[in-house]
Order: sequence, then structure tokens, then C-alpha cells
Amino acid sequence: MEQDLITFPEGDRGDDTELDLATYAQRAYLEYALSVVKGRALPDVCDGQKPVQRRILFSMSRMGLGFGGPNGATGAKPVKSARVVGDVLGKYHPHGDTAAYDAMVRMAQDFSQRYPLVDGQGNFGSRDGDGAAAMRYTEARLARITSLLLDEIDEGTVDFQPNYDGSEQEPRLLPARLPFALLNGASGIAVGMATEIPSHNLREIADACIALVKTPKLTDDELFAILPGPDYPGGGQIISSPTDIAEAYRSGRGSLKVRARWKIEELARGQWQMVVTELPPGVSTQKVLEEIEELTNPKVRAGKKALSQEQVQLRQTVLGVLDTVRDESSKDAAVRLVFEPKTSRIEQQELITSLLAHTSLESSSPINLTMVGLDG
Repeated sequence: MEQDLITFPEGDRGDDTELDLATYAQRAYLEYALSVVKGRALPDVCDGQKPVQRRILFSMSRMGLGFGGPNGATGAKPVKSARVVGDVLGKYHPHGDTAAYDAMVRMAQDFSQRYPLVDGQGNFGSRDGDGAAAMRYTEARLARITSLLLDEIDEGTVDFQPNYDGSEQEPRLLPARLPFALLNGASGIAVGMATEIPSHNLREIADACIALVKTPKLTDDELFAILPGPDYPGGGQIISSPTDIAEAYRSGRGSLKVRARWKIEELARGQWQMVVTELPPGVSTQKVLEEIEELTNPKVRAGKKALSQEQVQLRQTVLGVLDTVRDESSKDAAVRLVFEPKTSRIEQQELITSLLAHTSLESSSPINLTMVGLDG
């Protein structure tokens, strides 16, 4: 069988070069994969930002939208998000406006980032999956914490490069004073690899950096004593053992068990209710309500004529301890999920154990510490 060949003009010797189709496909796919990894999906270890995030922050800085803006200590006046997106697309990021706006929205959500980099005004979505309002309605400026990323950008701290058409200069990296890759974490899917970096506490990260500067050969155990684990945007409590957490950090891959945080509220006449105030990462009040509905009012599975024995038993178990559940979340209480027991005689631990076992109030959070390294 004759081999398929593709002719490439101007090869290494200045003449036409022929490659078989398999070699060409391998080369083209590798180049595409590298461009996705380095140019879109993964954050850089130096500043913790993906290219689109870096360009949004730099563009907003050049527009004077920081807390050191013309209005003094209170910061610059927010502008329409559409204006920011237009500036980013026109000068630095010639891609779709939806992708740029989605990245900007995520940087403004306090349930997506531990320390939001954008101060958004208007509807920027909710943890229940509600989308943000259109960019023509929302407004934005830089959050105060971006000073740790941008303040030294014009002091020769980072290299600049031409933008896509050579008309502007943009930074290769931002001069981060702290490792934002750990502060806010990151999530992304590239070609053949993915990243899932959890967020961490600002004070713990700063203390760890100081300790490493003072003692560059700090042992892992000494570092873990300062930085014991992630600090998720929505709260929750990590119930994995310190050994499991340390192993996830050492290997760069793992999974942590995270549980909701709750309290018991005592009511009149001996009544009580369980109130969830924090949820594991990726879990919303809407998701928990849907799971409760599925448990208490199960549907016949496809191809079956009746409920399975497992569905019936789960329904009886949950209805035996739970009377009602309602979502009282509001502007003042980001998460307030109320569970009322069947009777006040139900043991509190019995209700808690049942909910943790059958809903996402206890779930796993993955760790995959993949980033673009110092050598690119």
C-alpha cells in the first residue's frame, strides 16, 4: 500500500519537505496539545494565572481600575464588564468574548476563588449554578488583593512581550509577591492532562514563604506544620488524616474527604433542628436538596417496573429520621440549609450520620498539582 505523503514548503534546507501522514498528525497534535497546555488550560507556577486571567488583570490595571485609582484609597469606580472584555480582546486576547467574560466572572465569585481578584458589581452568578448577568449589565474593578500581583509590574520585575499583532506590550508573567497558584488554586483540563489545585489560607501561605526564606532546606514535615492543608472558598471541614494530606502534597495527586459544617439550634418545647452553614467544594444547596428529593421520592429506574429494594430501604431510612428540609440561604447567610428531625426524640447523631452517608454533605475533593513550570 502506497504511503500517504504531505508536502511542506521550505523545509530545514530551504526546499520542500515530504512527511508521511502519521508523522504529520503526530507533530500537529503535539503542537496543539502544547499550545493548549501553555496558552490556555494550566496556570503558571510563578503567578498562578492562566493567560486569559493574566491579560484580564493587566488590562484592568492599565485601565486604572485598581484600588490605587484616581478616586484615592477607596479605589477606582467600577466600569461595565463589556468595556473590560472589549479591551482585553482588542489588545491582548483575540478569542471569543464569552470565554473572556466567563474567566472574569469566575475571578469575581467568592465561592470559586478563596480570594477573588475582581470586585464585581451586579449579578455574578451563584454557587447553585445560576449564571452571571450579561456583561452589559455587570460592572467590575480590581480587588484590593491584586496589589500583591500588580504593584511592581513597571519596576523591571518581569519581562514583556509583543501582543498578538505587535501593537502592544504585555507581561509574560505578573510579579506576584505570594504564590497565587496555592492561594486561589486552579482548575483546568488540557490535552492529556488536567489540574485541580485547592486554595489555601493567606496567613498560612505567607508564614510558609517566610519560613522557606529563612530555612531553604525546610523539611516536608516542618512545612506541613505551618501549612496543614487546603482552605476552601466555601468552607467545610477536612476529615482526611494529616498523613493522607501530606501524601497528596508529596505525590501531587490524591483525594481529600471534606465534610459540611453544621450546628444544632435548640427550639422551644424541646425541639431542635440541624443547620448546615458550610458545604464541601463543588457542592451547592440545590444539589443537596435534589439528593434529598431523590431519596425521599425515588423514581423507577429505566427498564424497571417498580422501585428496587435498595431504593425502598433508603426511602424508609431517611423518612424515619427527617421531617422537612428547606433552604434559608440569603444575602446575609451564604449557606443556611435547615433539616428538621421527624420528632425531637430522634438522636441528633442519627440524623447527622444518615445525611452524611446518603448526600454530598460529605464528599471527596481531588488534588492534582499540575502547573506550567519555571522552564515553560
